[in-house]
Amino acid sequence: MTRLEPGLVLAERYCLEERIASGGMADVWAAEDSVLQRRVAVKVMRPDPDHEELFALRFRDEALHSASLIHTNIATLFDYGEDDGVAFLVMELVDGKPLSQLIREQGTIDVDQVRSVIGQCALALGVAHEVKIVHRDVKPANILVREDGLVKLTDFGIARAADASGHTRAGDLLGTPSYLSPEQALGRPATGASDLYALGIVGHEMLSGAKPFDKPTPIATAMSHLHEPPPPLPDDAPEDLVGVIEDLLAKDPKDRPENARAVAIRLGLADHEIIGLSLGLAQAVYGESALEDEPVADPDPTPAEPTGTMAVDAALLFED
Repeated sequence: MTRLEPGLVLAERYCLEERIASGGMADVWAAEDSVLQRRVAVKVMRPDPDHEELFALRFRDEALHSASLIHTNIATLFDYGEDDGVAFLVMELVDGKPLSQLIREQGTIDVDQVRSVIGQCALALGVAHEVKIVHRDVKPANILVREDGLVKLTDFGIARAADASGHTRAGDLLGTPSYLSPEQALGRPATGASDLYALGIVGHEMLSGAKPFDKPTPIATAMSHLHEPPPPLPDDAPEDLVGVIEDLLAKDPKDRPENARAVAIRLGLADHEIIGLSLGLAQAVYGESALEDEPVADPDPTPAEPTGTMAVDAALLFED
């Protein structure tokens, strides 16, 4: 196994410079691409004997999912490779900060920026949902914000195609407890509506400066999504923005906005930004038609997580 350190060159091309982020199954390095002579981000799978095969499958899934998503608000994937047992992804290096860092530094986020971040994330999710990819881990740590205000959604490491089986062991619950939808807490498969719920949590956190559901243990936190209402938002928050967030946080997926396009429209994004997001966005992803009242059959009858159980694998849950 290759030791990761500054100066290491992967695939005779990518020279690692400095580690810039760490997650549950990988580290992200700033690196130099010697072929195209540009700086890139290299996400390298961390060795873990207990989860190595599972992580490798998810890593390849992330490469496949990310490669199919081309949008201004999604971090672009450039390459995937393996070198001496090290699997890695090469992505654009975003010159910005994670939203989680901005919240830590500022406490609450300016209302206009909240509106912009939610809207841009909705556009990114709309593109993913349109090709039936559910992110499943929308949270501030996976949202990068540039100085000019451009937002990039990252980390499709546990994303899942709506019509494919997932790489999940019995007892695993994927996602981060503070951003987990009620249906995921019940062990049901995540859908596009689950991503929208998580986006509502992000919006609430930006306006209030704190996670609305944050208990001492992961299980208690997940259960609070099922049984507790979110805390009230600040009195001076704009009524229309509060309305969007409250609708995103509906306990029943059917009561949330019908799709990501609807969220973008309500937040006032311009028509040219919404082009390509059709009203019927990925029916199979949302589990119901956006144009009909009657629900459709679940396109994936095999649960991604064990229905009716609440066993959380701490190795797969990562609070930022």
